[in-house]
Amino acid sequence: MSGPPPTSPDAPADASADDALALADSPAVDLGLYGWDAGWAAAFRPFAVEGLTPARVAIEYNHLLRLYTAKGDVRGQHSGKLLHEAAGRHAMAAVGDWVAIRTNPGERSATIEAILPRRTHFSRKAAGELTEQQVVAANIDVVYIVMGLDRDYNPRRLERYLVMAKESGATPQVLLSKADLSDHVEAQLEECRAAAPGVDVYAVSVRDGRGVERVRAAVHAGQTGTLLGSSGAGKSTLINQLLGHEMLATAEVRAHDSRGRHTTRHRQLVPMPGGGLLIDTPGMRELQLWTEPDAPQASFEDIEALAAGCHFTNCQHRSEPRCAVQEALREGTLDAVRLESFHKLQEEAQALGAKQDVRARLQERSHTKTIAKSLRQLNRARGRE
Repeated sequence: MSGPPPTSPDAPADASADDALALADSPAVDLGLYGWDAGWAAAFRPFAVEGLTPARVAIEYNHLLRLYTAKGDVRGQHSGKLLHEAAGRHAMAAVGDWVAIRTNPGERSATIEAILPRRTHFSRKAAGELTEQQVVAANIDVVYIVMGLDRDYNPRRLERYLVMAKESGATPQVLLSKADLSDHVEAQLEECRAAAPGVDVYAVSVRDGRGVERVRAAVHAGQTGTLLGSSGAGKSTLINQLLGHEMLATAEVRAHDSRGRHTTRHRQLVPMPGGGLLIDTPGMRELQLWTEPDAPQASFEDIEALAAGCHFTNCQHRSEPRCAVQEALREGTLDAVRLESFHKLQEEAQALGAKQDVRARLQERSHTKTIAKSLRQLNRARGRE
């Protein structure tokens, strides 16, 4: 199977684009190995008429991309037209996307002319002050939230990841990695299951093999999963274990906080030996929400079930009378920390929605001004004729 070339575990974390996008000799393959199916073929028909070729984005590195095609791997760049018409960075190709490309004759390079509509995608708010969506992984079937049972362990952060994972449209699963480092695995499993009702949660250890085969069995042929979590959570190490060789660079975590050193610098789609694909992602120092205002409710099913008993349909579960959620809090059947996390995520999602509305109005105003300016220029030009 074609795929990324083996990478030395001692490769520098700041490897150049040439290193990240190096093309190994890759034979022709069946695109089904990369997730191609009848649905994608139907979506691609209009582009096939134009003489374009289907490809899947395997690596994204500083606006350069590595693409899997039926005839082998090529490097790709967006066309000028696609860049000009893109509404933002979310409208450009991300790892996991299926794209329509025009190959350059005699070269192992191509131009991306179009992106097929995504079935699912995991997005977050881009870092910084700008209210902009960043697509982390596209067309994924399963989101594996990886959290180490060392100092990386944080059930409140897990709740944040779950909100985003459920919003993606993919199925979330929780992998508690480095299980060999904990003396309280069962208690931590129960705590995370309480924070993730209805979601599969299991412990994994690359060192003693615990849970690895369960992950391997879950990665079905034709399906795509993505591993998300903090730097040093063990995502790349787990993928190396599933592959059976050291393809992805890894490094020891810092002793004082169990965080890694961002060995993974770019997102990468990795074909698995038994079929299926996994997307390795850099560790996230922060995960700012990019969701609908009511998205947190889907991840707090226990609170939503209690809310059905509230007297007021618009109860905020704070100081309203006859609130079933507050009653559960007083009775001790609901954890106060979990309710606080729910309120925090809900407020953040609502604040994001307000910022998105402002941004949309500003963009619409700018678009209207551009059209008006173009019309004035056209009218002046006609007046001179």
